[in-house]
Amino acid sequence: MNFELNEEQRALRDSVARLLADHYGFEQRRAIAASAEGHSPAVWRQLVALGITALPIAPAHGGFGGGAVDLMPVMQEFGRALLLEPFLASSVLGATALRLAADDATQQRILPSLAVGETLLAWAHDEAGARHAPYWLETKATAQESGWVLDGAKLNVLHAAAAQHHVVSARVSGAPGDREGRALFLVDARASGLQLRSHRLYDDTPAGELRLQNVAALPLGDPGDSAKARAAIEGTLAVGIAAVCADMVGAMEAAYALAVNYLNTRQQFGRFIGENQALRHRAAEMLVSLEVSRSMAIAAAMAADRPDAEDSGADLHRAKLVIGRHARTLCQAAIQLHGGIGVTEEYAVGHYLRRIHVLDQMFGDCDAHGARLAELL
Repeated sequence: MNFELNEEQRALRDSVARLLADHYGFEQRRAIAASAEGHSPAVWRQLVALGITALPIAPAHGGFGGGAVDLMPVMQEFGRALLLEPFLASSVLGATALRLAADDATQQRILPSLAVGETLLAWAHDEAGARHAPYWLETKATAQESGWVLDGAKLNVLHAAAAQHHVVSARVSGAPGDREGRALFLVDARASGLQLRSHRLYDDTPAGELRLQNVAALPLGDPGDSAKARAAIEGTLAVGIAAVCADMVGAMEAAYALAVNYLNTRQQFGRFIGENQALRHRAAEMLVSLEVSRSMAIAAAMAADRPDAEDSGADLHRAKLVIGRHARTLCQAAIQLHGGIGVTEEYAVGHYLRRIHVLDQMFGDCDAHGARLAELL
């Protein structure tokens, strides 16, 4: 697939790359991961100053109106740096959900402050019983005289502790696995009855488990409009899939660069180990995996930006499946080429495989997307 970034996209990518090179080196990243917050408010402010948080938000709310294709080069740089900041949780997933589901008044109240980095959102959708089932929701929404309340639990909510509001999916009718009967709600992070248990994912990303017991919630749109809610949920997940595909490609690029550099500098028995033909072939196979994944990430971004296209669903499933498999293979090979140093905590290459493991599980793993692709075909 032939795809070239435009001038604005290249300029933004280069600015992000310079910022992360100066302030998010691997040792700096380790210190950030070990901090209580799990992310860097100082780096976040600099990303906000670059306009990153305004990128996916409509111009009417102070943003630039960028789509998944515009997010792709930024997410690749984030993958290279193993970024721990709440961009995916808030500016991608949270903002997309509000854009697709909320009424004008709610969007005008929240999105402008989201664009300038003053407000953070968290996307609370995954549940323990789902196991990547696309429609599974056990969290229930009930209409009362005072308004809507939610009861249930959400797992692996990215940056839940930092968010001021949670965008929560819940069921207003039907059984847990039904396609219809779902809706989106906005929950104040300080709401009564909301309990948060914070933890870190395998790649050190801050996350949390939400437990909701009679928690007051604001509907995003009409809870009875199941079609709009379904489009909003699926649209948010589509943009999320495209974003993590680009993130995985960035992680692959960094892992591949580390491996090639090691082959060209490590000497054994008086010669560089990269002169061994078997290792050169292994590096060539890694490059093929990387190029395939780059193309699939482009396809995913374009599919997310045209959700009504007939083949967009298949493109997203195919991209997540192919990139997940190639990313795992490439990062495992990068570790093997390094030998013992590759599995140490102090060396970066093993952390890229951790990142791939986490991103592969987001929005459905390889097997889940393979099954959905088979159903479509």
